[in-house]
Amino acid sequence: MLTISKELEQELQQKIQSNGGVIPKTLLDSLMARFDVEIKPLLQSLLPIAAKFSIAPISNFNVGAIAYSSVSGRAYIGSNLEFNHAALCLVVHAEQSAINTAWLNGETHISHIAITDAPCGHCRQFINEVKLSEQIEILLPNTNTSLPELLPHSFGPADLGNETRLLDISDLRDSEANITVTPLLLKHYQASYAPYSGNKSAVEIKTAKHGDFYGRYAENVAYNPSLSPLQSALSQMALSGLSLDEVEVVEITLVETEQYKNQSGVADVVLGSFTGNYEIKKAYVS
Repeated sequence: MLTISKELEQELQQKIQSNGGVIPKTLLDSLMARFDVEIKPLLQSLLPIAAKFSIAPISNFNVGAIAYSSVSGRAYIGSNLEFNHAALCLVVHAEQSAINTAWLNGETHISHIAITDAPCGHCRQFINEVKLSEQIEILLPNTNTSLPELLPHSFGPADLGNETRLLDISDLRDSEANITVTPLLLKHYQASYAPYSGNKSAVEIKTAKHGDFYGRYAENVAYNPSLSPLQSALSQMALSGLSLDEVEVVEITLVETEQYKNQSGVADVVLGSFTGNYEIKKAYVS
């Protein structure tokens, strides 16, 4: 593993934070040239920085993950996010967070995932939903492996007849519904991944001084590892070095498919884990 000075580590953390968890190709290329290394050892050396974004008040176990695309040349940070006073099933795992960062930033291909610790079964199942997941190289502290090795005899999207995968290019046709939400929130709604329930959904968190944060639903064939739109948005906020209770929230909006409405309750529970008295505006697409 490379030796990264404290000064460089702080500089990189600030750059990652200001870029919402994305490491651009130009920065990765400059670091590989600086240390004369290939991408895999570089990703593993950057994992301690990824883990610094972890918020783990329950487990005190900080996990970092980095998803990398050999196509775009970009890397995407992820870290675990836990919520006090909420069910443990609502925790965002670091691998989920990294894939979510890639997905929200338009990535359509992941070739490597570096992780500070071996992925739990929950995360292996979540990775299994990703396009070409069997080709992703998983970089662990003591070995490099693959999902078929970590998850043999797997249950995947094809078992429920789903031909699409997470990170496939989404159909962004205009919605026929007459709802009043921002155009960007509507695009996230349209780009959400809900092949099993059909409940496309997305969240917008508008803040007074720190910009807006978006999240969208990422469903899983095993259901439980699904990532709700609010979890998705809060993970992005954490990768920007922020917490909901540390910013002035202007408005939180959830848009989902009216026929199902199964994300409203999840959003209310997650918001209830914070100290602020947050209300969520809800809009429904018919």
